[in-house]
Amino acid sequence: METQVTELAYALDTFYFLICGALVMWMAAGFAMLEAGLVRAKNTTEILTKNVALFAIACTMYMICGYTIMYGSADWLLSGITGDGVAGAAEPASYAPSADFFFQVVFVATAMSIVSGAVAERMKLWAFLAFAVVMTGFIYPLEGSWTWGSKDVFGLYNLGDLGFSDFAGSGIVHMAGAAAALAGVLILGPRKGKYGPGDVITPIPGCNLPLATLGTFILWLGWFGFNGGSVLATASVESANSVAVVFMNTNAAAAGGLIGALAIARFKFGKADLTMALNGALAGLVAITAEPSTPTPLQATLFGMAGGVIVVFSILTLDKLKIDDPVGAISVHGVVGLLGLLLVPITNPLTEDGGSSFTGQLIGAATIFGWTFIASLIVWLIIDKVFGVRVSEEEEYDGVDLAECGMDAYPEFTTK
Repeated sequence: METQVTELAYALDTFYFLICGALVMWMAAGFAMLEAGLVRAKNTTEILTKNVALFAIACTMYMICGYTIMYGSADWLLSGITGDGVAGAAEPASYAPSADFFFQVVFVATAMSIVSGAVAERMKLWAFLAFAVVMTGFIYPLEGSWTWGSKDVFGLYNLGDLGFSDFAGSGIVHMAGAAAALAGVLILGPRKGKYGPGDVITPIPGCNLPLATLGTFILWLGWFGFNGGSVLATASVESANSVAVVFMNTNAAAAGGLIGALAIARFKFGKADLTMALNGALAGLVAITAEPSTPTPLQATLFGMAGGVIVVFSILTLDKLKIDDPVGAISVHGVVGLLGLLLVPITNPLTEDGGSSFTGQLIGAATIFGWTFIASLIVWLIIDKVFGVRVSEEEEYDGVDLAECGMDAYPEFTTK
């Protein structure tokens, strides 16, 4: 009887893990739709190509070397991911190791998806894909090994031992993706016509706000797998209750983020700015990702609302600094990712049984951002020297769809 119960728990946890992984994979569609809606029509095909291609590259590179770097074992490459344990785990897992790989690989793709929107409308497609190979195969896995993989940072210290905690990846995934994006944006420079002399900022609206709204709802849905799956189990009363709390708080934070951003936009602009509202919902989700299991629903709502408020000011500040981010990815995932890490000790303080401290969170954030930004900057510079990262002025004016992909996303509305 005990064996049957154990096998049933294993099956349930594995099935839950796979379903959550599928939800996170669905977030790739959310990023694609969000970004396609927030860029101009002439750049839509290329942004979609980047999103679908980066997902394929992430899956392949993580299989070839990323998983091994992050968890320290390549045995499954020769024999398959089977058996009773996950690579690097101290004890046998309660779920199939192949499910763990699938769940981890969609997180890698999420980190890379953050980059695509920030560098939109002026980056060469193949330069972006070359960076995706390095980001998903080396930069992200090494950073992840210092946190979820329990390895030392270059032999110096382990982030977990310093009081660092990141439940589902506000820093490990989202801030890391934003750091890579920031490095790329600094190398690229802004889109032509975005900034004028002095403090002149010219808005460049997206072509399809219904599509951007759909993308946000898809991301909102997928985030339940992102955070909920990070509980890693659901076959016991304790884990089932934890999953329910994580789902509830994830939703509460997204709602709070949208309300906060919408209210600040109304105060700042006198109008209900939809794009700020959408980014506010995403900011709320990022803010709660570092620790969705310990706050009360009210705290989760307030944490999300704080993220929604901050993201509006961050987007405006980056524009003043002439850092051009067409979709607000650096603000949503980077600035609010840091906020999420700093909120963790409020509800999950450091104790003998675990938790976090503000010092540990700051050290972890600095380590993750510093490594990812510097490594990404070096890779972007190398790619720029070898291939060039930016399309020509003429190609940018005509749209990267034709220059990079040879086709329009909306040919019926194109005037020849």
